Amino acid sequence: MTKFFCIANQKGGVGKTTTTINLAAALAKLGQRVLLVDLDPQGNATMGSGVDKHSLPSTVYHVLLGLKPIKAAIIQPPEVGYSLLAANRDLAGAEIEMVDLERREYRLKDALKEIQDSYDYILIDCPPSLSMLTLNGLCSAQGVIIPMQCEYFALEGLTDLVNTIRSLHAHLNPELEIISILRVMFDMRITLQQQVAEQLKAHFGDKVFNSVIPRNVRLAEAPSYGLPGVVYDPSSRGAKAYLAFAQELLSRNF
Repeated sequence: MTKFFCIANQKGGVGKTTTTINLAAALAKLGQRVLLVDLDPQGNATMGSGVDKHSLPSTVYHVLLGLKPIKAAIIQPPEVGYSLLAANRDLAGAEIEMVDLERREYRLKDALKEIQDSYDYILIDCPPSLSMLTLNGLCSAQGVIIPMQCEYFALEGLTDLVNTIRSLHAHLNPELEIISILRVMFDMRITLQQQVAEQLKAHFGDKVFNSVIPRNVRLAEAPSYGLPGVVYDPSSRGAKAYLAFAQELLSRNF
């Protein structure tokens, strides 16, 4: 059965796209069939997968508005191991254009039904805001993976996101739940980060995965080469951490 996971956080700059592309690549390395859906108009997951976002004939924008079938929009980037439903700046206009469409919150979910049996995991990279695009991602998913830094302001943002997920669970998507809280950009030497990590564990229990993603230069370098860190430098600490996260995700049998 296909697993649909959103990678979401309403706070920007928390490594959300880095987590999406590296988890996709890690799952692919572990033999899983993976589709990555880029729902962010910035198209960072698209570029981080080695795809020129400016020269795409079909993107998720065309799929959401019913202009192209989803099969025509999915591409196979070289080297990364997963399939991609790409995004670019065109997607910014979808917010307005979807307002009057039927089932506007479920446009992505309805489209994914056509191809879901071809994949083991569908990972959706959401924008860092609660927009119509993010709603489409959350209404398509069974679970949410939340990457977060162990800092004070991140805790406040997490509270807002948890409340959003509860509201969506109650009104739009009864399947939706938090699958994982992933600690990213983590530095064990910083006492505050250790304290926040302990608070997370106390409040969310086993939803806080044991895998921790450290700050890592090679992960930061990788997108400039159009590759996930897991592919760019598999021996780096960051790549090994994302591979461990993928293995832990598979072992949970969601």
